[in-house]
Amino acid sequence: MAKLNPTAGDHYQQRIDSEAAKGRYLHAEADLVCALSAESVLDAGCGTGRVAAELVRRGRQVVGVDWDPEMLATAQSQHPSGLFVQQDLTRLQLGQVFDVVLLAGNVLLFCQPGTQPAIVSRCAAHLRAGGYLVAGFSLDGSVGHPYDLTSYD
Repeated sequence: MAKLNPTAGDHYQQRIDSEAAKGRYLHAEADLVCALSAESVLDAGCGTGRVAAELVRRGRQVVGVDWDPEMLATAQSQHPSGLFVQQDLTRLQLGQVFDVVLLAGNVLLFCQPGTQPAIVSRCAAHLRAGGYLVAGFSLDGSVGHPYDLTSYD
């Protein structure tokens, strides 16, 4: 078993805080979700809770899910009123459905190769009828993703 790094989530959060301090707007995903008139949101791969916290601030019901305990520890410490759950997205089982399931940023690009279909399937299983699955994707190559937009789609 790998040794946990209790500061990994804090280091990631510092990067987010640094971008915010530079004036970078960090709420485009929340803007999109709100434009979809979503009241309930599953933030799949929530990391340190940046998007989940903004959606809660805007009055949405949000559950943040991530497999990484360090990220979730930071999320909970940064946003104590948030609901954060540790689960593997390939086996996601929450027993509820949402208006939107959000995979913000590059969640699918950081998952183990070949797990993406299972993740999308498990996330889609948590959508209400007529709901939206929204997934972010970097096209600039900085993340080193192994596929192009057509493959991603």
